[in-house]
Amino acid sequence: MEYRPVTCVWEITMGCNMRCGHCGSSCSDPLPDELTTAEAFDAIEQMAEIGLYWVTLSGGEPLTRRDWPQLVRHLTERGVSCNMITNGWNITEDVARQMKENNISTVAISIDGTREIHDRIRKPGSYDRIEQGIRILKQYSITVGAVTTLTKQNVNILPQIKDELFRMGADSWQVQLGLPMRNFTRHEDWLLAPEDVGGILDFCYKTNAEGKIVMYLADCLGYYSPKELRTRKMAFNTPNGQLWDGCSAGIRGFGFLYNGDIIGCTSIRDREYIEGNIRERTLRDIWEDKNKFLWRRQMSKDKLSGECSVCKYGSKCLGGCPNTRLTIDHTIYGENRYCVYNVAMKKLKSEITG
Repeated sequence: MEYRPVTCVWEITMGCNMRCGHCGSSCSDPLPDELTTAEAFDAIEQMAEIGLYWVTLSGGEPLTRRDWPQLVRHLTERGVSCNMITNGWNITEDVARQMKENNISTVAISIDGTREIHDRIRKPGSYDRIEQGIRILKQYSITVGAVTTLTKQNVNILPQIKDELFRMGADSWQVQLGLPMRNFTRHEDWLLAPEDVGGILDFCYKTNAEGKIVMYLADCLGYYSPKELRTRKMAFNTPNGQLWDGCSAGIRGFGFLYNGDIIGCTSIRDREYIEGNIRERTLRDIWEDKNKFLWRRQMSKDKLSGECSVCKYGSKCLGGCPNTRLTIDHTIYGENRYCVYNVAMKKLKSEITG
C-alpha cells in the first residue's frame, strides 16, 4: 500500500440537537440515506482490515444516533481506538457509563466561549450542560478534551475560557479557525482576519508553557513560526517539535461521511472531492485507487498561488490546510492567507517596497 491510512473522522450522522451559528455542515435532522447499523458494522470491519489505528466519531451530534454504543464497541473489539467529538448536551451518567464500558479513548466537547457567548452561538443552557458533562466524564475517569472554534465572538476571551476549562478539569484544549461555510456564511462579521493568527499562536504557546492544560493547534493553524513549533513540541511532548508536513488527507487519513461517502477530510463539504462510496466499492479499493485523492497526492508547490507559490517552505507545507484555501479563495490551489508565515512575509515585503 503506497499510502498507509492510520486514522479517519467518521461523521456518523447529520442529525443534531443544536443549530450553531458557525456550523460548517448546517446540521439539523438525520438524512434518509444514513448508513444502517449493519452497513456501519461492515464499514468498521473494512476500517480494521486496512489497518486504522483510531477513529474519531463526529456529526452532526454523534450522541443523537441511537446505536453509537454499538459502533464504539465494534471498533474497539476490532482493535481500533475510538474518540468522539460531541456538543455535550446528551452526556448523562448512563452515557458516560456506556462510554467507559465500551472503552472510548477520549471525549472532546465543543465549547465556544464563556456562558453568555457560548449559549448565544450554540443553544441556551448548553454551557451548563457542558460543565455537568465534564464532571460526569471525569467521575468515570474518561479523558476529556475541549474544542473551540475561533471567531471574533471569542478570540478576545481565550484567557477566560482557559480558566473555565481548567476549573472544570478538562485535560486538553484544541483551537481551530472558524471558516466561511454553510451557517457561518450568514455571519461574515464573525470571521477573523489573517493578522489575528499570530496572537492566537502566542496565547497557545504561553498556555502550554504554564502547564495547566495541554493545548493543541488544529491543522488550520500555523505555520513555520518559532511559537508554533514550540507549542506543538510541548503539546505532543516531542524533543524536536512537529513541523507541519502537509495535509494528511488522502495520505495518512480520510473522512467518512454519514452515507458512506469517502472524502479526504470531513471539513471539505464540496461534493467535487468525494472519492467514492462504500456502498459501491470497498474502502480498500477506494483508498488504493491511483485516480483518487489526486488533489492531495499530486499537490505541489508550483500548483499553488500567491505567496505560497514562492514560499521557501512551499514544497514541504503545500499550502497548509486545503479547506482554508478552498473556503477563502474558492480554490484548493489558492494561497493560505491565514498562514502566520504568509502574513509576516507580506508585511516584510510591504515595508521594503514602502
